[in-house]
This record gives sequence, structure tokens and C-alpha cells, in this order.
Amino acid sequence: MTTVTPRPLLVLVPGTRFDTRQWRDYDTLLPDAQLHPIDLPGHGSRAGQPWTWTAALDIIGAAIDTATPDQAVVLAGHSLGGYLAAAYAHDHAHQLDALALIGATADPSRHPRLTGLYTGFARLLPLIGADRMAGVANHTMRRLGATDDDIPDATGYAVTPQAWADIVTHARAAHLSPLRCPVHLIAGQHDQMRLDLATYLQHCHDGRVTVIPGASHLAPVTHRDQVAAVLRRALYDAERFAAASSAVTTAQTARTPLTGSV
Repeated sequence: MTTVTPRPLLVLVPGTRFDTRQWRDYDTLLPDAQLHPIDLPGHGSRAGQPWTWTAALDIIGAAIDTATPDQAVVLAGHSLGGYLAAAYAHDHAHQLDALALIGATADPSRHPRLTGLYTGFARLLPLIGADRMAGVANHTMRRLGATDDDIPDATGYAVTPQAWADIVTHARAAHLSPLRCPVHLIAGQHDQMRLDLATYLQHCHDGRVTVIPGASHLAPVTHRDQVAAVLRRALYDAERFAAASSAVTTAQTARTPLTGSV
């Protein structure tokens, strides 16, 4: 009887303001994976829900838990979602066969000015208003290559201040240190959030870096083909890692002596 290996599970965590629609067309680009895009608190299908760090990580965990016992699991996140993915991976390394971080390799603890920029932006939101701020941000996103179909509404801004306050508090490159699975670090050539690529790589047991030429922080929506190509490699790496881990477990089980008498 032939055993059919299931397609690997790819959990996709969106960036600030984005929701599951950020990953449109990725199902076509990655037909050999079972995609599971999620919405974070206050975004998309979870609009109106309050943001907490714990709630965001629990949503990721619920998606990971949908995997079958023999299914390789890849967790990928962009920006806010990337930092959350790294934090989740730190505490649940045994659940993952590969991790991919997109535009999430600037360690807030190393860059007070960058941190101040993001926290200052969050403080301005209530003063300027979400819709007006979205109008300014959307103009910039269009200039960087995003289409109207890619641009989210202002809903996610309701939780942005708390979400980024949590990133500043919790996100660290050292989150990657416990992982033994392959880690893909992905950044656009012009992405401000690639400042610490080298530091994040140093914390990886098995890391790979991809810088996408011409891309900005919006690479997942402006350079889908290139991002999908890296995710495809992550899926391949995950299947190999899962197979190797299974082989080790089988060998260890075979060497375990039986106890008791016959």
C-alpha cells in the first residue's frame, strides 16, 4: 500500500494593516503547499477584536495545530507578522520544520531611533485619524508598486499602537537561537527592516538570506514571484528536515530496549 505524503502546511502571517488578502495569488504560485493565511486581532475577519500579544500568538498556534502528524510545517510572516512568527518559533521550535521571516530583521533593542520612529507614528494615529493616515500611507504604497487590490483599508490602524509597542518590547534576534530547523531571512533591497540581517543570521543554526533586488518593505505584494520562490525553497527544506527528524526518531525508538519480562 502506497503512503501519500501530505502537502506541507504553510501558515502565513500578514504585516501591519494587512489581512489574509495580502497573500492573494500565493495559492497559485505555491500549488504544492497547503496554505493557511491568518488574520491577526483587529485585522480582516478579526476587525474590532482587541490586540494582545498573547491573542496574536494563540491565533498562530491554532493554525499550526491544524497540521496532521505526518505533515511538514512552515511558518512565514511579514513585518509585524514576521516578528510574531519569530516569537512563536522561539517558544515552539519543536512544532516547525522551517521558518521564513520577510521584512522582519531589524532588532528594536539595537535601534532606538528606528524604534522611536515607529512608536512616534503610533502616537500620531489618534491625532491624525486612521482614515487620513491610511490615505498618506496608501499614496506611498502605490509609489512603491502596490496596486489598489493590494492596499488594505484603515481598519488595522485601530490596534497598530499596541501591536508595535509589543514588538518593541518583545522582538529580538535571539528568538531564533533555539531553532534547529531551516530559517529563511527575506528582505527587499530597499527595506528599512533589514538592518540586522547579519545579526539574525548569526542566531540561526541553519539560516539562509535572500535580498530581493529592487524590492522595498512591501515585497510580498510587489514582488510575489520572488517571494514565492523563496517560500518554495523553504517548503522543500521543511520536507527534508521533517524526513530527517522522523528518521532520527525511528532510529532512537528502534534502539530503545524493551522492559519487563516475557
